[in-house]
Amino acid sequence: MKKHLNYIGGKWVPAAAEDGTFEDTNPSDTRELIGRFPESAAEDVDSAVKAARAAYASWRLTPPPKRGDIILKAGFLLQERKEELSRLMTREMGKILKEARGDVQEAVDMALYISGEGRRLFGKTTTSELKNKAVMSIRMPVGVCGLITPWNFPVAIPSWKAFPALICGNTLVFKPSEDSPACAEKFVEILAEAGLPPGVINLVHGSTEAGAALVRHADVNVISFTGSSQVGREVAEQCGRRLKRCSLELGGKNAQIVMEDADIELALEGALWGAFGTTGQRCTATSRIFIQKRIYEKFRREFVRRAQKIKIGSGLKPSVEMGPLVNGAQLRRVHHYVETAVSEGARLECGGARAKGTGLSHGYFYQPTVFTHVQPKMTLFREEAFGPVVCLMSVKNLDEAIHLTNDSCYGLSSSIYTKDVNRAMRAIRDIEAGITYVNGPTIGAEVHMPFGGVKNTGNGHREAGDSGLEIFSEWKSVYIDYSGRLQKAQIDTE
Repeated sequence: MKKHLNYIGGKWVPAAAEDGTFEDTNPSDTRELIGRFPESAAEDVDSAVKAARAAYASWRLTPPPKRGDIILKAGFLLQERKEELSRLMTREMGKILKEARGDVQEAVDMALYISGEGRRLFGKTTTSELKNKAVMSIRMPVGVCGLITPWNFPVAIPSWKAFPALICGNTLVFKPSEDSPACAEKFVEILAEAGLPPGVINLVHGSTEAGAALVRHADVNVISFTGSSQVGREVAEQCGRRLKRCSLELGGKNAQIVMEDADIELALEGALWGAFGTTGQRCTATSRIFIQKRIYEKFRREFVRRAQKIKIGSGLKPSVEMGPLVNGAQLRRVHHYVETAVSEGARLECGGARAKGTGLSHGYFYQPTVFTHVQPKMTLFREEAFGPVVCLMSVKNLDEAIHLTNDSCYGLSSSIYTKDVNRAMRAIRDIEAGITYVNGPTIGAEVHMPFGGVKNTGNGHREAGDSGLEIFSEWKSVYIDYSGRLQKAQIDTE
């Protein structure tokens, strides 16, 4: 079996403690070992940061269009190896193959989009209050960026962070989830092959210790973290003590509203995809569905019927519609939420247990689970299960649906199905979320649009789009006085 290593300063190297490793297994069949990866510590993170700092001096001076050329080549390589990467992703973290292909395609799209920003890192020129003086603002790189990414989008999310950071002239230390290290390794290999100079991107495998060391490191200028709100608070606290830039993309408790005038077939398809796509392991997954009472029973019956028919199994099989949860801890977490919902009085309509059957006994498979009779005070209404669990609730009207949607400490994604443009516009205006879809599910972000949320979903920053450049660049104001004499702003203008 291949020996998996860290990538520091352009070389594949073992962790300082060579005997420390962790296993990466297939969640569909835990008998399959994907590989053993180094369990890195603070010493390894320090080496990676030093390599990134050394490379920064020259990378920041590389013309942005040249940086874009390298990112564009990486995008072409990702496209060329899309099938290989997708199959690895399905084996490593479980999502079905067509979703894995979509994950890689998102990284391809981000490369194509961000590479063009090398010629569009626009600043502003404006007027001066004084004669013979020009003023402008320009983007400058921040320095060394620490990227901490989750396992559910193991190629797409790294691309959302790495490509904008690179185009701005920063160097990187990348700490991926220990549930998807093989995909991270391939991502870095592709960037190196595309021509990224040694030290510009550094990969450090490991768990909490490595991530914490990266956050605390004095020579890391910005942390970009995607994960749970609980861990995000700890990251923000550590960065705040050090006055370090910090971008957080955290949890969600996303709602889909279905009004009585909606195309019910379309709304059903969207709800099923939003709730059970990626086995519910998306921060944008649909976990609450508010249905106008006139169509509630019809929607409930059909939704439950279709949920029960979803085919579960290895995502490598073309007929499978939903893969496993990523690991045993996640399976136990999801089942705990199910048991809590039952104990609090919610009605279990279907699912609620580990899936059994041919080919499922060695994986972390869980049944698509639907609850009704859920009240706003219940745990399932308020907390993110991050699995294939959804609750259906009847509402009188749009006002009640929006009120319940907003009755959450999260505010990432939202959705409304209606044929009434006035209702749609009210939902867009009044829902407290970073994303609102009209006649579409709560999942399906596009790379040229800002991605992020409000409340406990993050700390106000956005990824993707041109907004994704903000956390990775500094604004510098420039004043050019060609008058040949001392001019005193605000004084000589009197």
